[in-house]
Amino acid sequence: MSKKDYELLGVDEGATDEQIRARYEELRNKYSEERFLEGEAGNEAARMLGRIEVAYNEIMAERAESVSSAGQGASFAQVEEHIRAGRINEAQAVLDAFNERPAEWHYLQSVIFYRKNWISESKKQLEIAIEMDGGNEKYQSAYAKLKEKMEYEKRQAEMPRGGSYQGGTYRGGNRDSIPSDDNQMGGGFCEQCATCCACNVLFNLCLNACCGCR
Repeated sequence: MSKKDYELLGVDEGATDEQIRARYEELRNKYSEERFLEGEAGNEAARMLGRIEVAYNEIMAERAESVSSAGQGASFAQVEEHIRAGRINEAQAVLDAFNERPAEWHYLQSVIFYRKNWISESKKQLEIAIEMDGGNEKYQSAYAKLKEKMEYEKRQAEMPRGGSYQGGTYRGGNRDSIPSDDNQMGGGFCEQCATCCACNVLFNLCLNACCGCR
């Protein structure tokens, strides 16, 4: 759609839907009558009738899409508000009401699944979001941190009792006293942050700033 569609109808881009519809109906009636004229005048009226039909439909379709996008943005903000307040069931209810499910929908579904401790499902939803919008840094960052957390927990589960990992290497000692230095798990990831920070990471917050982890 371009300015030419508005110019063809003789209305400004700031016109209301009602004004555009009224102008379209006025032109449609005009050319519907003139198309029965003899010669080129009738042919031109028939062509104009088709052109204003296309212009009107394109204008209204784009306006409807803009309203839909704005509505989605407001709903996504509502989902985030529910999640931050711990109202997970309410957040899920808002998501379930969506007819269309773009990348952001799957991202927020991932956050909800994470809050329910459904980690595998959370990862799958992030993968869908990335597949739909691979250039989104928020999704990429959340996915990397979630995989980092999952790998950490996997290594914790595999760790024999009476030993620990230091700098990615298993060493003897008390499993419950794992050091939290910057080298652990490749740096920037500490045991203290594993639980309380991961959800915030999914909101694109800084993992190292959360919980005072260095």
